[in-house]
Amino acid sequence: MARTFSVSGSIDVEAAPSAVYEQVSNPALMGRWSPENLGATLSGTDTAAFVGMTFDGHNKRGAFRWTTRCTVTAADPGERFAFRVHAIGIRRPRLRGPIATWEYRFESTGTGTKVTETWTDDRRTWPDFAANTFDRIATRGYVFAVFQQKNIRTTLRNLKAALDPA
Repeated sequence: MARTFSVSGSIDVEAAPSAVYEQVSNPALMGRWSPENLGATLSGTDTAAFVGMTFDGHNKRGAFRWTTRCTVTAADPGERFAFRVHAIGIRRPRLRGPIATWEYRFESTGTGTKVTETWTDDRRTWPDFAANTFDRIATRGYVFAVFQQKNIRTTLRNLKAALDPA
């Protein structure tokens, strides 16, 4: 089965694009919304994202926990935030190689923001059979595109619940 290399989802949030960007572009806060991410350790003292900034993302799936090394590839306030995942490990990200890219786009709707989250599989050199087999083991039966589509829906719903006024 051929792989799907990218999946996206969108949701409208009743907050300004700059306010949504400010939250999403701080990797330490992502654990508030994501079903897998527990937050991140930033490499410096800056809290505002910038291209080239690195951070370690802390993740869990069931009882399994791992850490990823990520580098910010886009930091356009109120418009776009993206990062590339390029190393992984249990406690420290020691295994290096292209893993995935996450992107968030923020579009004004007049009354709020349309937030679009996109996951892209960067494991382009993996044969489809090997990637699909690995994915099904790592996710208990799903390929990553299907699994991440579900995670994107959950993250966006949680983000909306946190940022929309009561």
